[in-house]
Amino acid sequence: MALSGSRAARLLDTGLALAAELSLPALLQRIVDLAVDLTEARYGALGVLSVDGSDLSDFITSGLSAEQRAAIGELPHGLGILGVLIREPAVLRIREIAEDARATGFPPNHPPMHSFLGSPIRAHGRVFGNIYLTDKKRALEFTEDDEAAVLVLATQAGVAIANAQLYAELQQRERWLDSVREVTTTLLSGDTARTALQLIAQHARELGNADMATISVPDGQGLRIIVADGAGAHDLLDVEVPLAGSLSAEVIRTERTMIVTDASHSTLTQPMVSVAGVGPMILVPLALRTSTAGVLAVGRVAGRPAFGSADTPLLESFADQASVALEYARAVSEISRLGMIEDRERIARDLHDGVIQSLFAVGIGLQGTAAVVGDPRLADRIQQFVSEIDRVIGDVRSYIFGLRPSVLTAGNLTNTLEQLGHEVEERTGVTVIVEIDVSLEAALANASAQIVHIVREALSNMERHSGATTCRVSILRDAASAVIQIDDDGRGFDADSAPRGMGMGNLVERAEAIGGQLEIESKPGSGTTITVTVPL
Repeated sequence: MALSGSRAARLLDTGLALAAELSLPALLQRIVDLAVDLTEARYGALGVLSVDGSDLSDFITSGLSAEQRAAIGELPHGLGILGVLIREPAVLRIREIAEDARATGFPPNHPPMHSFLGSPIRAHGRVFGNIYLTDKKRALEFTEDDEAAVLVLATQAGVAIANAQLYAELQQRERWLDSVREVTTTLLSGDTARTALQLIAQHARELGNADMATISVPDGQGLRIIVADGAGAHDLLDVEVPLAGSLSAEVIRTERTMIVTDASHSTLTQPMVSVAGVGPMILVPLALRTSTAGVLAVGRVAGRPAFGSADTPLLESFADQASVALEYARAVSEISRLGMIEDRERIARDLHDGVIQSLFAVGIGLQGTAAVVGDPRLADRIQQFVSEIDRVIGDVRSYIFGLRPSVLTAGNLTNTLEQLGHEVEERTGVTVIVEIDVSLEAALANASAQIVHIVREALSNMERHSGATTCRVSILRDAASAVIQIDDDGRGFDADSAPRGMGMGNLVERAEAIGGQLEIESKPGSGTTITVTVPL
């Protein structure tokens, strides 16, 4: 099938023009326009195949005005004659569309079309899409020469599309490297992990050609969106994502990336769908060394093309960045905590080795002085000061005990509190009874450290102020709550009028840190009961 000399020359120019175009959207439009001009067709279109090759994901037209396209409505899905080329990728020429048994007719407001010429476009070894041409001007049907020309143009278009895709991939890789560099710089410059995560969400949305991106991490019994970027970001921030019946829950359960063609039709819920009208989604787990930390979710508004497998590596790389940012935040927090513990250990050591020893030396000296003083009243007075120094030494020892971090014995809250009660009993002579419902150990695992601090603070207050002979520490179950209680038989105080000191302030803060509610009951002469109720 030979081409005429003039048309061969035009195709040579066409090939050069297509090779020079590197923007894929502009290239596709140019291919359609050139095909219409080359074959003298009235209408032309280029249908881009979906990821699985069974449908049309995009449809670029030539010869139709914007008003005509709007009147036609929804773009074709590849049925009828259009579907023939999808199922059988080969040149197709038809004299009259309406007379072909495979035709399914046109939708309302569609202009009438008669003759037809179509050809597949191959790029990267697979069918990228199809050229559709209709209604040859000044003739009833397209010719063999038109068919040969379209075949050559489709070959040129395939090469040009492959080049444009490679160029787009290079540009995207360059932008990805820039984003990695920016996130790394943000972390190393000392900015918060939240700032880095916001950048990651932004770059994932932009490079993933999406409308919305969120990062959610575990919070209590579910996930919480801590970063959102794109449409509806303000409404999505801090929204809870349930760990039952949601797309994120499924991603965490399988620890695998999930591609959703249209989340609005899924039986699993997702806030991004209801708030931002998202349809296509891709969800990637954020994995730390020990467990899944959360989910990076990226979505496009309903009606846009679905994500493909080619999008997965890019978004998984952003998920890796987010995981690094979360690990970095944890490391910084741990370093800060260890620094605080070291400072407290140093202060405790200085108090023990310096202040207590000095006070002890002063007390010994005063006792020696009292023994040689001839005036009994003055000796008694000196002895009172020695007793006061002993009391101060006891207080300082209590402060040191509070400064040093508790270590849960083999992770066992019961053993730790029993050891704490035994130490207080040995130091003060107060009988300390510890009663723990061991079935609560697992439920209170995350709150164990704070519970130890609460009990220690309460016992320290009891030791300094109550004059008690017996104290009871209990953690028991009450319906859906754990009740932590420290009560003594000391002198008590007026709880309504007593000023709130640092000790009581610490109790309130630690109770709130584990979601508990603190109550203090006390009256002069009737002891004190401190109760913290923690929902399970």
